[in-house]
Amino acid sequence: MGERADMLDDWRERVLSDPELILEDRDLMRALIAANDRQMGGNIVDMRGIAMERLENRLDRLEDTHRSVIAAAYENLSGTNQIHRAILALLDQPDFEGFLRVLGTDVAGILRVDRIRLVLESAEATEEAAPKVQKLEDVLTVVAPGFIDRYLTSGRDVPDRAVTLRQVGDGSDRIYGEAADWITSEALLKLDLGEGRLPGMLVMGAEDPHQFRPSQGTDLLAFFTGVFERVMQKYLA
Repeated sequence: MGERADMLDDWRERVLSDPELILEDRDLMRALIAANDRQMGGNIVDMRGIAMERLENRLDRLEDTHRSVIAAAYENLSGTNQIHRAILALLDQPDFEGFLRVLGTDVAGILRVDRIRLVLESAEATEEAAPKVQKLEDVLTVVAPGFIDRYLTSGRDVPDRAVTLRQVGDGSDRIYGEAADWITSEALLKLDLGEGRLPGMLVMGAEDPHQFRPSQGTDLLAFFTGVFERVMQKYLA
């Protein structure tokens, strides 16, 4: 009994000197409140206990929101860094061939996509055939005029957007070739190549069906599109 009394005295002194030991321990506080409720009896409404329970629930919700905000901020920062690295890789190229080649290799790796294709319309192309560009067929697809708008809108009478995120649509084999069998989601970036020129389109394809979804934000991809357009216009000029 004497040993137990000494332990209680020691505990009491520690709590009095540092009450946050109890206040910061949620499980211990719940146990104390529950003991207090039992002592008061079941017929008494403990408004303080109800208030504390509500505050705890609100704190839990705030903590969840806090974690979500931090995760979203980290994801946005990571995405920004990826776009910046991809742009620098493109700007480092000395000529147009190197610019396109690094697009399908280094840039695809930086952006973590499985395929990148630059689609350009040409008056020399038809629905059945298009001129081949030697050494660049792995990244460049030449199509007939009007193909890009039809692909972007899936043939529907709707306005196209600068950036479209979606599941892979019909006609994807024209762009991806054999990879169309396993590319399931895509980001479509429509390119304005300057006055008097046919439009272009940059296509990013992913095997993951959830990598590109319509509900995702497109600000970073829109920025990437703007930079890519300006570089392409300089090369074409």
